[in-house]
Amino acid sequence: MAKRDYYDVLGVPKNAGEDDIKKAYRKKAVEFHPDKNPDDKAAEEKFKEAAEAYDVLRDADKRARYDRYGHAGVDGMSGGGGGGHTNFEGMSMDDILRRFGFDTDDIFTEFFGGGRRGGGGFQGARPRGERGSNLRIKVKMTLEEVATGVNKKIKVRKQVKCGTCNGSGARDSSSVDTCSTCRGSGMVSRITQTPFGAMQTTATCPTCNGNGQTIRAACNVCKGDGRVFGEETIEVDIPAGVHEGIQLSMSGKGNSGAKGGPPGDLIITIEEIPHEEFAREGNNIMHELFVNIADASLGAQIEVPTLDGRARIKIPPGTQSGKIFRLREKGLPALQSYHRGDQLIHVNVWTPKKYTDEERRLLEQLREMPNFKPNPGKEDRSFFDKVRDIFG
Repeated sequence: MAKRDYYDVLGVPKNAGEDDIKKAYRKKAVEFHPDKNPDDKAAEEKFKEAAEAYDVLRDADKRARYDRYGHAGVDGMSGGGGGGHTNFEGMSMDDILRRFGFDTDDIFTEFFGGGRRGGGGFQGARPRGERGSNLRIKVKMTLEEVATGVNKKIKVRKQVKCGTCNGSGARDSSSVDTCSTCRGSGMVSRITQTPFGAMQTTATCPTCNGNGQTIRAACNVCKGDGRVFGEETIEVDIPAGVHEGIQLSMSGKGNSGAKGGPPGDLIITIEEIPHEEFAREGNNIMHELFVNIADASLGAQIEVPTLDGRARIKIPPGTQSGKIFRLREKGLPALQSYHRGDQLIHVNVWTPKKYTDEERRLLEQLREMPNFKPNPGKEDRSFFDKVRDIFG
């Protein structure tokens, strides 16, 4: 089923500001949260649809790509394949909200007048630790790799979970106590008298920061942080058709979170390696072909490079310098599409700079012959006129 426009999903205009988009998502999150719609699969799908829309529109770079290319600019680039938006599969609804910086209890306090209701898992669900930061790396690709897509194994230096304490930050299990302030719930409630009666609000426990536990003795290796610097080899599936500067996102592959918190994301920026034979123009590739005077005059079969190997093209007799030949669908594939660009071959007639006495004598004879007198016709237009015809 075709995806809906992200602006329609959140119910905001295309010129909506950052605050308006955030407010619209907050409203949708409450409207479709499973705790308000128990056992309603349709509401759950709408919740995730709104999260996907907000993930793109809250980010200036992703939003710019979406405004220009639509879903094709941000799709197919999440999870293991890299991406414009996050893959939310396997994440709880509250994890999604916390990922965007929303306090789930504050949201429901606003609408329900208190903390989480029983039966929906309100009180038991709480944030653990601090989310890790995102990592940004650059990956270089050849045009051949862009044409086919590629799986790359990348070594990333980053913060990883401490193996000694398994990310808890504690020296051992005996060094962990239940928080005396929240009694292990990670949340504290407060009752406030208002003109409308008693109002109960719930917030993250300030003593344990929502962990529900306090540590008496910190891990000797990570000093209580729950993470250390290490190296991880990550496999990245990069789809065909990417281009210079495009960003792919791998959820959960960034720095580990402090004290057992969720990891950040890995943001991958694509960098194209200049090619010796081709220049890229969108999904088309350009190749400069040099032919000698004899082949241009008499015609020839000439072999040219392509991204798929070698190919032979026919040079008709009388070919002029600046002539452009097109090899259809020999260019690069479009991202998330079956369309493929063309290869354009620009002919340059090569003129030698040095001659033997015999070659000079022959050229002197040819210069006086009628067919070798310049007499350009209407078909001998400039290179730029021909390019304008090709690209319309």
